[in-house]
Amino acid sequence: MKHDVDPTLLRTLVAVSDSGSVTAAARRLALTQPAVSQQLRKLEAQIGSPLFQRFGRRQVLTAEGELALGYARGILRLQDEFKARFEQPTVAGSVRLGTPDLYAAYLLPSVLADFGRTFPEVQIELHCRLSQVLLQDLARGEIDVALVTRQPQMAGGTRVRDEPLVWIAGPGQEPFRRSPLPLAMLPTNNLYRTLALAALERSGRDWKIVCESASIGGLYAAVMSGLAVSVVTRCTVTPAVREVGRADGLPDLPGVELILYRAPEATSDAVRCLESYIQRKLRVGP
Repeated sequence: MKHDVDPTLLRTLVAVSDSGSVTAAARRLALTQPAVSQQLRKLEAQIGSPLFQRFGRRQVLTAEGELALGYARGILRLQDEFKARFEQPTVAGSVRLGTPDLYAAYLLPSVLADFGRTFPEVQIELHCRLSQVLLQDLARGEIDVALVTRQPQMAGGTRVRDEPLVWIAGPGQEPFRRSPLPLAMLPTNNLYRTLALAALERSGRDWKIVCESASIGGLYAAVMSGLAVSVVTRCTVTPAVREVGRADGLPDLPGVELILYRAPEATSDAVRCLESYIQRKLRVGP
């Protein structure tokens, strides 16, 4: 490669990969579809390999595309950190962040690590509880910011992203072939549980809850042991489990919204910086 790669081309690669299509990426980047396609072709010419192949309406990365995407994310992350570190005034203070342990364990670690490097004088106090409980904590002033799953009764907040719900099973395990279907679920009134059970009822599939845990660790233990299947958001699926679905006799599941709330009285620079950082790092699509 004779020339440095323009970061604009790398952002286009990431946008198309995250959104799954040139059309969605164009909306996200505020560009025309031809402009996005042209940037992809330019990047492919510089790399010397195709980056995507089409499956139906979705763009899927090639092996070279996967490799390039990893480098692109790293380069852009460092560039964003560089800009934020020198464009922002020094920010200090503490923020009480609330989120379910599913997001704390599998979605937020890299975001919080990047934030810590960019704003080293800000201390984060992490509270892990169920979404509906966290909103009560927010109303009582016990936390400053909450990243939660939108519940039917919830109003307001800032939509961060939509996430599909998926079934998971342990590697090499097939509990989905049993009848009734063994389930590992979060406690009653959890939205994941409500949506999964409704989908099973509509499909006519018999089911039985064999493990109930308020902790994602408990659900993963049941899944990895082959005891049951469970339901999580796709963004939190780890290599320790595998996604299963319609081909395995399980019904399709809807998606959920990730919402960010800030307490009205939480107006410090530290709170606002973390709030905007989470929005920027987690947002997917238009």
